[in-house]
Amino acid sequence: MKKHELKILDWYIIRKFLGTFVFTIILIVAIAVVFDFSEKIDDFLENNAPFKKIMLDYYFNFIPFFAVLFSPLFTFITVIYFTSRMAYNTEIIAILSSGVSFKRLLIPYFISAFAITSFAFVLSNYVIPHANARKLAFEEVYYHKTPRVVRERNIHKQIEPGIYIYLENFNTMTNSGRKFSMEKFQDGKLISKLFADEIRWDSIKNKWHIRNYYIRDFNQDSQVITEGKQVDTTLTLSPEEFRRRDNAVEAMNLGELNKFIKEQKLQGASDIDLYLVEKHRRFSFPFSAFILTLIGVSVSSKKVKGGIGMQLGIGLLISFSYIVFMQFSAQFAISGAFSPFIAVWIPNVLFAIISVFLYRLAPN
Repeated sequence: MKKHELKILDWYIIRKFLGTFVFTIILIVAIAVVFDFSEKIDDFLENNAPFKKIMLDYYFNFIPFFAVLFSPLFTFITVIYFTSRMAYNTEIIAILSSGVSFKRLLIPYFISAFAITSFAFVLSNYVIPHANARKLAFEEVYYHKTPRVVRERNIHKQIEPGIYIYLENFNTMTNSGRKFSMEKFQDGKLISKLFADEIRWDSIKNKWHIRNYYIRDFNQDSQVITEGKQVDTTLTLSPEEFRRRDNAVEAMNLGELNKFIKEQKLQGASDIDLYLVEKHRRFSFPFSAFILTLIGVSVSSKKVKGGIGMQLGIGLLISFSYIVFMQFSAQFAISGAFSPFIAVWIPNVLFAIISVFLYRLAPN
C-alpha cells in the first residue's frame, strides 16, 4: 500500500472505532437512565422533586459518571463489534494481504484508545467530581428520606501537627460531642491539655462552644490550671467531617483529593487506603483502554465459525472478568494485604500479559 492509502485506512478505522464507541455509550447510558429512573421514581415523587431538577441536577450529572465508569467495557465491546465485522467481511484479510502488518494495523486503534483515555482522565479528575457534587446534593434533598445522622464514638484525631483531640462521642444531628479533650505537644513534650464536658458547633459564629472546661498548661517545673464555664474557640475541624459520606471523595477533583488525603494522613485516619484506592484508580482505569483495545483486536481480527456472536460473547466474558477483578483487587488494599497502588494496578498488569499473549496468536 502507498503512504496516502495508509492514511485513508487509519481514518477509516478511527471513524469506525470512535463512532461505534459514542453510539454504544449513548445506547447503554439511555438504558441505564431508564432503569435508574424507574427504580427511583417513587422516591422522587415522595420527596416532591421537580422534574427540571431531576433532569439537570441528577441525570445530567449522572450520565458522565456512568459513561466513564464503564468506558473500558464500552471500549472493549466497540473494538470487538466493528473489528469482528471487518473480519467477517474479509476486510482484515485484505488489509494484511496488501502488505500492512498487524502491528501497523494497531496504530489507528491505539490513536482512538488514546483519545478515549485522555477524555476519560480529564472527565474523571476535573469534570465528574463537580458533577458528582451536584448529584450528591440533589440526593441529600430529594432521594434520602431522612437526614444522615452519625453518632461516632471514641474519636481520636490529629487536627494539626502536634495537636490531638479526643471525643467520647459526636452526634451530627446536634453537632455536639461529649467528653472532649485536646492535647498540644511541642518537640515531643506535652505543653497543654484541655478537658471539657461538651463541645458544640456554633453555626452563627463558625466556632466551637466549649462548656465546663479546665486547661492544664505545663511549664518546666510547674503547671497552671485554668477553669471556666464556657468559652468559644476555633479548631481546624468542622462538623462536616463527621457526616461526610464514604462516596464524598467522588465529588473531589484531583487537587482536592490530594489535599484531602494529606489531611486524613495528618489526622491518622484509619480508612486512608480507601481514598488512596480512589486516587490510583483515576489513573489506572483510563489506562485500561489500551489493554482492552489490544485484547479486543487480537480476539476479533480472525474470522471464526461462530461468527460475530461468538466473538462478542468472548469479548463480554473478558471485559466483565476485568471489571470484576479490578473491584476485587481493590479489597486487598482496603484490607491491608497490598498497598493501594499495587492492588489497583494488578488487573492492568495481569491483563496486559494476557493481551501480549493474544497478540502473538493474532493473524499476521
